[in-house]
Amino acid sequence: MTTTDTMDTRILEVPGAVLRYDIRGELGSGPYPALLLAGSPMDAGGFPTLAGHFTDRAVVTYDPRGTGRTERTDAAAECTPQQHADDLRRLIEALGVGPVDVFGSSGGAVNALALVAGDQGLVRTLVAHEPPSSQFLPDRDIIDAVCDDLRATYYASGMGRAMAKFIALVSLRGELPADYLDRPAPDPATFGLPAEDDGDRGDALVGLNIRTCTSYRHDIEALRAARTRIVLAVGEKSEGELAHRGGAALAVALGARAVRFPGDHDGFLGGEFGMHGEPDAFAAALRTALDG
Repeated sequence: MTTTDTMDTRILEVPGAVLRYDIRGELGSGPYPALLLAGSPMDAGGFPTLAGHFTDRAVVTYDPRGTGRTERTDAAAECTPQQHADDLRRLIEALGVGPVDVFGSSGGAVNALALVAGDQGLVRTLVAHEPPSSQFLPDRDIIDAVCDDLRATYYASGMGRAMAKFIALVSLRGELPADYLDRPAPDPATFGLPAEDDGDRGDALVGLNIRTCTSYRHDIEALRAARTRIVLAVGEKSEGELAHRGGAALAVALGARAVRFPGDHDGFLGGEFGMHGEPDAFAAALRTALDG
């Protein structure tokens, strides 16, 4: 039996970045593979509650490039799922404990699917929770255009106005109407956000990842052929939202149905970032999905 009372933080140099990752428990001990919890752009700070439900195995969390404690050493304007997938590959190889299980959340699910499509035999089971993928959605062209507009707004006007557009996008239930971009932009004050531009342009969500993540085109044939067991998961309380729709559509493309997990897009949170999901029930569902 391992514990999550102690945490070993390590550094991994990858092309264009220096990653920080944390190991709870003892790698290679116990009957279960190590469990890697991957978000994007959420960093390791979103996973303490979920990690605490898996004290019977080693749990690994990390800060993706452009987030948290990780340092970028390149000058790229965006981060791509392919880059993140390569980072994940290098991280798993650095662990040196054979195939691991992976839980990918949001953009982390997109990145983990890109990793598994390469099929290096590094992942036993992948649970991909609510990947915000437009690929198989009927309104994908509008979604991609909205994400382009979000990024352009960030670089032109700053975080407040871009995040207001982001919140409006991910909160909408159902297909985006054809005139979505013709509608008045939401007021940042509606969401408690400032309208003033603070000059920062380093945000991982609306600056580095939003466009490349949502518009990423998954290699469905490669995913079907991969040795990894893939489970697509969606929230019981997020039906109709972009990430839920994207996950459900990807599951169908893979010849399956998405598994419904408790809560919404953030169902595993237990107070991190001031948000509360249904972490106990979520962890139970994740354990069932991993052990399949």
